[in-house]
Amino acid sequence: MALELIAALAAAFAFAGFAMLVRRLSGGRLPRWIVPAAAGVGLIGFTIWSEYDWYRRATADLPEGVTVVWQDSGAMPLRPWTYLFPLTTHFVALDRREMAAHPVRPELRMAQVYDFGRWRPVQAALMVFDCDGGRHALLMAGAEVTAEGELSGADWTVPAADDPVLNAACGAAQSGG
Repeated sequence: MALELIAALAAAFAFAGFAMLVRRLSGGRLPRWIVPAAAGVGLIGFTIWSEYDWYRRATADLPEGVTVVWQDSGAMPLRPWTYLFPLTTHFVALDRREMAAHPVRPELRMAQVYDFGRWRPVQAALMVFDCDGGRHALLMAGAEVTAEGELSGADWTVPAADDPVLNAACGAAQSGG
């Protein structure tokens, strides 16, 4: 966040400097207010670019095998322009690299899931997916899947039939990933 503030200030100074140069080259015919106005344009322009480019930058840094399975792009009342140009501020990624099937019950898959949000740290969680039962559970401290394939210390959640995280995990299970 501090680096983005520094970059936004640098953009403001660059735009103001360019406006000062143009004003000087025009022989002072441009009004003086053009310099702070250009600084404001640089500051606002960088901020908008940074907000809209966050999703691309965040997903570009994901290692191979970590796949985005859900993203939240929507409109926000305090940012009315997002009704025309939706802004992605949240997404979930599934780590397929170390996805494991249970040795006794192969319909149970376990994988790491990452929750990314703008302006907050990444949250990682281990989830178990019951592909035949269409359910999943978040494995928190003390929760486990027993050797017989039973869940202990956590509760199953039955998501909607079109849940992208469950579908991605079970699709990877069916494709052998």
